[in-house]
Amino acid sequence: MHTLRASTLIHAPIDRCFALSTHLTLVAQTLGMETASTGMVQLDDRVAWRGWKFGLPQRHLSHISAYQRPTYFQDTQQEGRFAFFQHDHWLRETEQGTLLEDEVRFSLPFGAPGRIIARLVLEPHIRRLVRERYALLKSVAESDAWRTYLPTDSRHLTL
Repeated sequence: MHTLRASTLIHAPIDRCFALSTHLTLVAQTLGMETASTGMVQLDDRVAWRGWKFGLPQRHLSHISAYQRPTYFQDTQQEGRFAFFQHDHWLRETEQGTLLEDEVRFSLPFGAPGRIIARLVLEPHIRRLVRERYALLKSVAESDAWRTYLPTDSRHLTL
């Protein structure tokens, strides 16, 4: 099992950061894959992703397996090339803004060759995707760009 951890600080309210983190249009921009699903994910949603990675067609079905707005959600692979894939997203308010913390756990099939490919190819690839996701979330949340993705009249959100 491979475990990757990352974090970043975003100078924006936690509700805005959570909503943007769960917004499929933003997720798709950093994944480089497509989905027919739209809007923000919620508990028990299933999202089918498709695209090309490493010259191979990919299909990945994610299940939102845990969800506690605005501090945590988890997506777990139900179908795809990984033997196991699970991504935890934690958000925490600080005096400076919102701290995003991610933990990705995954394994590949094929025993030792799968472990080598995971370490040499997928670990750097997933770390890059997380960094790109953080950069996009930070850019959108800390500017007025968030208004493009989120309803500004939501009474239940402190955006």
